[in-house]
Amino acid sequence: MYSTCIFCKNSLGANEAIERFPVGRRLAFDAAKGRLWVVCRKCERWNLTPLEERWEAIEECERAYRGTKLRTSTDQIGLARLNEGLELVRVGKPLRPEFAAWRYGDQFGSRRRRHLIQTGAIVVAAATIPIAGPALGLSLGALGVGHVNIVNFAVMMYDKMQVLARIEAPDGKTLVVRRWHALDTVMLPPKGDQPWGLRIPHREADRDISWWRYTSDTEHTDIRGDHAVRAAAQILPRLNRNGASTRVIQEAVGIAARSDGPVGAFSDAAYLAARKRSWNDFGKGALLAKVDPEIRLALEMISHEDSERRALEGELHLLEEAWRDAEEIAGISDNLFLPSEISTRLSELKGDTK
Repeated sequence: MYSTCIFCKNSLGANEAIERFPVGRRLAFDAAKGRLWVVCRKCERWNLTPLEERWEAIEECERAYRGTKLRTSTDQIGLARLNEGLELVRVGKPLRPEFAAWRYGDQFGSRRRRHLIQTGAIVVAAATIPIAGPALGLSLGALGVGHVNIVNFAVMMYDKMQVLARIEAPDGKTLVVRRWHALDTVMLPPKGDQPWGLRIPHREADRDISWWRYTSDTEHTDIRGDHAVRAAAQILPRLNRNGASTRVIQEAVGIAARSDGPVGAFSDAAYLAARKRSWNDFGKGALLAKVDPEIRLALEMISHEDSERRALEGELHLLEEAWRDAEEIAGISDNLFLPSEISTRLSELKGDTK
């Protein structure tokens, strides 16, 4: 049982309402499909829970949801708040746009609010110094404009040089992608029999250096298809860090709902990026950072849903193996109680005997 968000690494918190799953302050569950998520209250992303910890917790969530009167719902999704402070999101059989709006609306909205607060704080601070500074005996000269610029430059460089992701390339190499690399990532349209792709600037893991040391030996690697979708899932949150308005989020949900799959959606976006001059950078290619925000948000939704689909496919494989083992054991157990002549006759009727 994990206790931290797999995306932002912050604590998921705890609850005392669901005995079988005491992790998280907001749980989302789909009883029909057997899925349970912990919603991180910091980044608002949905963490799919391990299979073996899910079933009894889902039943308990369903009972708790039905037992509270403090809830609101549509035909497909409901939200309930328990007395203990735990929030439950109950998913029925939602249409995708509605589900996506619930799932991603808070996440992108909180990013936007955080960005506006940070921007507002900087503006207020900049406006306050010339006005309040003399009253406090301070001046721009006393503060030292040069020192302020140096601090701002250091903060900017630290932000840009932080490691954003470690991406495994098709050849097995680990690509160290820093935050500024995300701004220079290029979308590649399909070419011949090759699907769409990304041209990612990076450094190899064995050549990684500290953030404060500058070096110009950046490398570029082209990755395509499924590998590119998985890489985009790590890069796009950086490009979408400022969130979006409700209108843009709704447009992004609509784009995601119309897509036939992750590879197709990214291929369409790459084609559009290649044709749109305003998204290209002097012949370097179609920069992912210049794609319209509603398209970038939609691609982030699609890439994360693809990651979850892969996880579920892995669970289905485990379930199939468990079913085969159980079926084999059940067959052996059943045959232990059958007389040998009956087993022989059944084999003859099935055509198992030579």
